[in-house]
Amino acid sequence: MSIFMIGVFDSGVGGLSVVKEILKNISNRQIIYFGDTARLPYGTKGVDFVKKYSEKITQWLLDRGVKIIIIACHTSSALSGDYLKKQFQNVPIFDMITPTAEKISAFGFGRIGIIGTPGTIKSKAWENHLLKLNPRLEIYSLACPLLVPLVEQGWVDKKATKEIVKEYLSCFKDKKIEGLVLACTHYPMLEKVIKKVVGKKVKIINPAEILAKEVGKFLKENLEADYLPSSAKVTDGFQGNGYQIFFSDEPYNFKKISRMCFNKKIKPTILDPF
Repeated sequence: MSIFMIGVFDSGVGGLSVVKEILKNISNRQIIYFGDTARLPYGTKGVDFVKKYSEKITQWLLDRGVKIIIIACHTSSALSGDYLKKQFQNVPIFDMITPTAEKISAFGFGRIGIIGTPGTIKSKAWENHLLKLNPRLEIYSLACPLLVPLVEQGWVDKKATKEIVKEYLSCFKDKKIEGLVLACTHYPMLEKVIKKVVGKKVKIINPAEILAKEVGKFLKENLEADYLPSSAKVTDGFQGNGYQIFFSDEPYNFKKISRMCFNKKIKPTILDPF
């Protein structure tokens, strides 16, 4: 069976929600994940900063033999997605926004909400993509800067977290939204809390699920050797299910987060190559 080498990166642990979906949807893959916890969060950083480190990480992943890049960070997708695609034109690069915007357009929503980091929301990348596909769509966006630190701290089930989510999402009550986009890869870890707050009538849209299916479709249509690893031993250094996890700094409470994503304890490698 052909083994596809996929590089995935995020500013922290949130991108593991994307890895989780890839593992569910694509069987013949090996993944190298890099979370830039030393410079977390990207959502409050400037455009040049995000471009700089997104490019460095992409090159680092390519140097390790990956053939496909997934930007598992909405801030990086919004601020550096187009830039990376121009810099690495011969590499298939998938961002968090494009496939989900196309899927939302197909759903036929009239009103949607978007929650994300300040950087993602300020960029208006989601609005730009969505309105090109459906100019009549009503979009209500909200920056939720406290949610990423809460997930990184492992506070997913804390009462304080539930209250903060409730406070943030209260602004959508009178908007009559039909769908809510989790425009940050950390937010799926709070999906249960978010669902309780917005109610059953609002469809929760997790871009990680949509992206994983899009990548799977791409791989089925492109079974050439170009996307296979060049090394003879493709299993070297990979954990049981075919992934390596790297962080640029020790992630806080990672044992709990790894169990949430993979139902088991995972030992990451701490390495800051920059």
